[in-house]
Amino acid sequence: MTHYIPEGLPDRIRHFIDGEFVDSVGGETFDVLDPVSNETYVQAAAGQQADIDLAVAAAKRAFDEGPWPRMLPRQRSRVLHRIADLVEARDARLAELETFDTGLPITQALGQAQRAAENFRFFADLIVAQRDDTYKVPGRQVNYVNRKPIGVAGLITPWNTPFMLESWKLAPALATGNTVVLKPAEFTPLSASLWAEIFREAGVPDGVFNLVNGLGEEAGDALVKHPDVPLISFTGESRTGQIIFGNAAPFLKGLSMELGGKSPAVVFADADLDSALDATVFGVFSLNGERCTAGSRVLVERSIYDDFVARYAERAKNIVVGDPHDPKTEVGALVHPEHYDKVMSYVEIGKTEGRLVAGGGRPDGLETGNYVAPTVFADVSPDARIFQEEIFGPVVAITPFDTDEEALELANNTRYGLAAYIWTNNLKRAHNFAQSVEAGMVWLNSNNVRDLRTPFGGVKASGLGHEGGYRSIDFYTDQQAVHITLNEAHSPRFGAK
Repeated sequence: MTHYIPEGLPDRIRHFIDGEFVDSVGGETFDVLDPVSNETYVQAAAGQQADIDLAVAAAKRAFDEGPWPRMLPRQRSRVLHRIADLVEARDARLAELETFDTGLPITQALGQAQRAAENFRFFADLIVAQRDDTYKVPGRQVNYVNRKPIGVAGLITPWNTPFMLESWKLAPALATGNTVVLKPAEFTPLSASLWAEIFREAGVPDGVFNLVNGLGEEAGDALVKHPDVPLISFTGESRTGQIIFGNAAPFLKGLSMELGGKSPAVVFADADLDSALDATVFGVFSLNGERCTAGSRVLVERSIYDDFVARYAERAKNIVVGDPHDPKTEVGALVHPEHYDKVMSYVEIGKTEGRLVAGGGRPDGLETGNYVAPTVFADVSPDARIFQEEIFGPVVAITPFDTDEEALELANNTRYGLAAYIWTNNLKRAHNFAQSVEAGMVWLNSNNVRDLRTPFGGVKASGLGHEGGYRSIDFYTDQQAVHITLNEAHSPRFGAK
């Protein structure tokens, strides 16, 4: 297979601080690999405390002294719409670079680029339409909410759909008038640097957007511990979220954390099985299985179990694995050799915990690169590691159940609680099950299609807080209550003679 390398790759990936592309103060760098060859294709500046300090100082200056927080909502909205226009106009280039850097199939990367534009457009509209509460006690008092941006937001993003997930945090943070320091994942820094040019062209003032690349233990850690960063929004692993929680505690920072998942897809015998099959196959193998909301545990009612497993395995064997840049590819290369090794170790564990019915190793004909054949384990017991632990790759566990009660018990039997997918045509069962399942988001007879107005977040080890729609506005603003008395202020007269 010929290895596709996009034209016009940068000579080095730099930070972007106060309107300038800069190297690390101390000159530190790290290697960036592409996941098809696993060869280093570029060096990226590795941010340290000194670089974070410069970025935060620029962001704080832009917040304290610059025009951005003081603009009318309509003015900021216009800038955000221009950002959306620019992202849409460059979607093919964005997808090409994202695919090269992440190994995501090109058709899926293109969809993510378009979703990034939509995120900006959505918040551009929301800040203009937004209203806040006012309360009146006739003849006595008026109370209103004065909503204010908070300051410098620290945004720490993952490597699975980097550009889209960056937009998800950048759009509401900027829409509400904050300034930002973005720390993208070290595995996939390529597309993040495109924000700098897009924002500059759209008219975002210098210092409002700052970007520091680097390792989580260095740049991410310094950002979380910086006293001038009151907000941290993080998407990533639950364990990293716990570390961030601890490091942010002394500063009482605002935290929004979307963490791991081990989401159940529950298929009842009365479901539309063709639709359920389409959705549950797509739900774990799209984005190479590297998605937090993947339905990686499929729970199937016993009476249809054998037939469902056979059909599922057949579909998995027919998935097109190959060059991420080929539009026919359905599963590309995993992001990095470290992650490939982790996923393959779970495949080996699974062979001792379940019945392997598809995949189980490297696909034929793909001797190099981080390729894993879509892997299906059936008859997986709930105490199995592949049932309990997030694998974050193209690996699924299928488990039978006999009753609604058992299905619910199995669905809730993990430390995670991000998403759940329920397939049944029984209306009463659908709603009762949805309301009892421990998940921040539930899809009934549908796949992971999200209305941007709805809250996004998880329970248990899957996260803290919610973003999306007004919940994002709430996170990135302070809500100050202002009380006005309309007549005499009747206070107890302490100390009066």
